[in-house]
Amino acid sequence: MNTFKLLASSLRGCRGHDIPLLRQISTTSPVTSLEKTVLHDYHVDQGGKMVEFAGYSMPVQYGKVGIATSHNQVRNHCGMFDVSHMLQSRVHGRDRVKFVESLIVGDIEGLPDNSGTLSLFTNDQGGIIDDLICSKTDLGYLYVVSNAGCKEKDLAHMKQQLASFKAAGGDVELEIIEDHGLVAVQGPEAAKILQAVELCETLFASGVHLAGLGARDSLRLEAGLCLYGNDIDDTTTPIEAGLAWTIGKRRRQTADFPGAEIILKQLKDKPKRRRVGLTCTGPPPRSHCPVLDGDGNQVGEVTSGCPAPSLGKNVAMAYVPANLAKAGTNLTVQVRKKNIPAVVTKMPFVKCNYHIMK
Repeated sequence: MNTFKLLASSLRGCRGHDIPLLRQISTTSPVTSLEKTVLHDYHVDQGGKMVEFAGYSMPVQYGKVGIATSHNQVRNHCGMFDVSHMLQSRVHGRDRVKFVESLIVGDIEGLPDNSGTLSLFTNDQGGIIDDLICSKTDLGYLYVVSNAGCKEKDLAHMKQQLASFKAAGGDVELEIIEDHGLVAVQGPEAAKILQAVELCETLFASGVHLAGLGARDSLRLEAGLCLYGNDIDDTTTPIEAGLAWTIGKRRRQTADFPGAEIILKQLKDKPKRRRVGLTCTGPPPRSHCPVLDGDGNQVGEVTSGCPAPSLGKNVAMAYVPANLAKAGTNLTVQVRKKNIPAVVTKMPFVKCNYHIMK
């Protein structure tokens, strides 16, 4: 129960961590060759349409419930997502905070106990290795959750840095959690339901709708949240991605995280390109659709896009030159060789009402 509430706290309601675009989901791989979460049989019993994602058999939707319907159930009421495929770890030891802060941009030292924050693993060039959630517990460890698609890369990075840190005398240990499930409960009724709930069955009986990968994608896009590998990667800096808020105030002063010189210089001098939101009607933009300026020159490409069920129009994200990043700027997106007018729009597209669990 404590771990479950801690997850709900760190997710803060509508966090879009590790949410896949539908184009990345394959239905061709035989389910028997895939990893299964501890809730796999439960998904099947509930009519889950199982597909391949990040090497796991995961539900994209349930029965005859469409993605838009599932999306609106979560947006207006409450939904539950299986995220057991993600990399979970605990960091122990006297120097656990110092070690984790040597890898990420967040201020973990300044976190209250039993709370969490979104942060970023960065490299020496200022690029984003992955995004993650780090929670500070009162049980003597840090709880870290990062993306399933980056599991091998993240684990190798953490272990390599751990060896160097310990060789220098640091007191820290890394524990990989492999025997726990993980669910994300999201929606305006989530906080009320989580006050006295312990099991997935109880959640479902309380009116929490099961939701799959499809709804996770459209929900995170409406919230203007990034998908690693599409909207951010190791060539994208936090400043370009509009994630400067993840860099703790104290960390900006100490400048002791990987890539700090490059990232902080961009923070001061402004980057040459920025991640922006786009809205349009007609056929929805998808990843890699060209973005054109008023003269028809390609100035970027869509990184994520889909219809937004809550808005009745399409939303997308793209990187464009800084001089075209102002809200209200008119651009064009080329969708299947057809030019679609698009407008740079402030994100999130739909207001996120976060609730911090006590």
